[in-house]
Amino acid sequence: MGYYTRVTGEINIEPPLTWQEFKDSPFLPGSANDSTAYDVRLRADEETVDTDDGQLIRKTASTVLPRWDDSFKAYNLIEHVQAIIDAFPGHTFSGRLDCEGEETGDLWRVVIRDGRAVKVTPQIVWPDEDGVA
Repeated sequence: MGYYTRVTGEINIEPPLTWQEFKDSPFLPGSANDSTAYDVRLRADEETVDTDDGQLIRKTASTVLPRWDDSFKAYNLIEHVQAIIDAFPGHTFSGRLDCEGEETGDLWRVVIRDGRAVKVTPQIVWPDEDGVA
């Protein structure tokens, strides 16, 4: 069974990864090294460019997304986000993944701070009622 977490959001990559950088990546669904063992994936973008020799399809990757659209067992999400950051040095990663577990109030995020994937949990504060703390 296990505990399931819904993960949404995205992490941006600047500058975008070139095809040579990510074509054999385990983070690219459908690649020769595709690994569903990772909780995150790259989104490949395609752009058609006119050249003197004809049309060229340029592939880049500028976004990290959750591997699945449905809830999944995100036990290693932070480590997997860090693995994708470490796999592509020379690029800046920014953004966040929002996470909501099965239990009420189980909310957290994965954010990027100084090149590190960090778990952030919210602080719930009750407002004062009529000056009573």
